[in-house]
Amino acid sequence: MILVDTSVWIEYLKGNEHYRNILPKYLIEKHVIAISAVFGELLQGVKNSREHKIIMGFWESLPKINEEALFIKAGKLSHEYKLYTAVVGLIDTYLLAAALNNDLALWSLDSKLTEAIDIIENK
Repeated sequence: MILVDTSVWIEYLKGNEHYRNILPKYLIEKHVIAISAVFGELLQGVKNSREHKIIMGFWESLPKINEEALFIKAGKLSHEYKLYTAVVGLIDTYLLAAALNNDLALWSLDSKLTEAIDIIENK
């Protein structure tokens, strides 16, 4: 399963051809899992009711991650790897914790999130 970060969803929703070609394949094959933080960020940036409807359609149709105590796990992860010193925010750490705890691939275009992955892998 793949946890798709806000940055990738934004490119897809903006119509970026690369993401318009790749993401639907993963969606059709049911390889994408949703998390509330990503969809909360997407909803924060909606410009009209059409965009709201599209985002909510994805949210309602995708399987969801169990988020119980996930912020606690994210806080521990941030502390253990000192991610806060690399200016990796708690939402990004939350996504990392979700991916690690659920054995998920994490697809992101966010350089800070990529940096956090490198920190964890190289420790």
